[in-house]
Amino acid sequence: MRQEIGETGGGLRRGGSLVAKDARHVLHPWADLSALGGQGSLMVCEAQGVEVMDSAGRKYLDAIGGMWCVTVGYGRPELIDAMQAQARRMPYFTPFADVANEPAAELAALLAELSPGDLNRVHFTTCGSTAVESAVRIAHLYFASRGRPAKRHVLSRVNAYHGSTYLAASLSGKEADRTRFHYETEWVHHLENPGFDPDDAPLSASERLGQLIDGMEAAIADIGPENIACFTAEPVLASGGVLIPPPGYHQATRELCRRHDILYISDEVVTGFGRVGHFFASEAKFGIVPDMVVTAKGLTSGYQPLGAVLISDHIAGTLTESADPAKPVFSNGFTYSGHPVACATAIANIDVMQREDICGHVRDVGPYFVERLRELRNSPLVSAVRGDHLMACVECQVPGETGPTARNQALAGRVDAYCEKAGLLVRPFENLCIMSPPLVITKDEIDRIVAIMTESLARAEHDLRAGEIC
Repeated sequence: MRQEIGETGGGLRRGGSLVAKDARHVLHPWADLSALGGQGSLMVCEAQGVEVMDSAGRKYLDAIGGMWCVTVGYGRPELIDAMQAQARRMPYFTPFADVANEPAAELAALLAELSPGDLNRVHFTTCGSTAVESAVRIAHLYFASRGRPAKRHVLSRVNAYHGSTYLAASLSGKEADRTRFHYETEWVHHLENPGFDPDDAPLSASERLGQLIDGMEAAIADIGPENIACFTAEPVLASGGVLIPPPGYHQATRELCRRHDILYISDEVVTGFGRVGHFFASEAKFGIVPDMVVTAKGLTSGYQPLGAVLISDHIAGTLTESADPAKPVFSNGFTYSGHPVACATAIANIDVMQREDICGHVRDVGPYFVERLRELRNSPLVSAVRGDHLMACVECQVPGETGPTARNQALAGRVDAYCEKAGLLVRPFENLCIMSPPLVITKDEIDRIVAIMTESLARAEHDLRAGEIC
């Protein structure tokens, strides 16, 4: 979506030979293949606090937190020191079979303490995608262990995002991400997008909730509950546009799953670790205890790649008691599962979050963030502002057009480019500007975000009236 403004694209396509090397050799995630090798990227070289710096020395307020993940801010010596100390002591050893390492054991115990209910068993992965994939495999193994291997179908939702490995991508329900790759369609099913925006909803919250639950019940009946293993759900649909279900949705879907013996997997890759004011949002904010919770991103504040599946004692006990005597092996894992440097970083991250009460800070500034962003609705180019604490979305549209039309996407791209030129990085997706700043952000920095967004919208409106957006 990023557009260039003027000859230098806002002064951002810099970095000399490094930009050329990147353009020639790096295949970026979600790259525009039609422009591969022909477009220079923003070369980010340094970072501190809530800001990053490009190769030309320009600073930007990072309103996307890297990728939803840099929670305690850049340059934290506590995390850097923990990484270095563990790397010097022991950088790596195999995680398989009867070998353990101290940071992984310590982190697993911490996660069990922080998690809701009886989620006391932890399986470490490399990221959110592999954690989601592992959780679904565990659901399959659980029902196979109970003699019910036919229960393998998975429920997800339209506009969900669960990752980009084969199964995780199949679970994801963002139409824009469905390209010419292959996806599992036989036993992955997408329920209706559960987003509810009270500003423009034609139904009341209770009516919308009833509609969603009726639809889920109908899907379960159509597939057959005897065939469904699990429901995989983000508490708030993040990358899909910060879509927030109506009140009561989480409890109602959890009860449906319990009634039909369907495991509930809460994908807290984004909402976990403080993004909405709690280490885990499932119980503390939404009132449910899932069968499994998936986490990554903020687990290490993005300083190291790490993911985890938190598994209930009930599931773990069933796997143990029903293990195949001929092959009693949990054949899922990764070379870097429980990587000692990554786990040491996560422990330091949790220590910082607890010592500085980062979750309490988010509960304080989060409502202010959403309230200030909602002022942008005064612009005729903003059709909606959605948010929950420090995750938010500003939806842009040409007056009279709805949805991700070509002009709406071009408009949002222009807003994004003006923000970048003014020193603010937001995440463009279709006609949306998505934000998830570091959790240590201050109210003054929130005011700066809103001021730049306001000016950028005004400039884009001028361009639209001048016929420059088409």
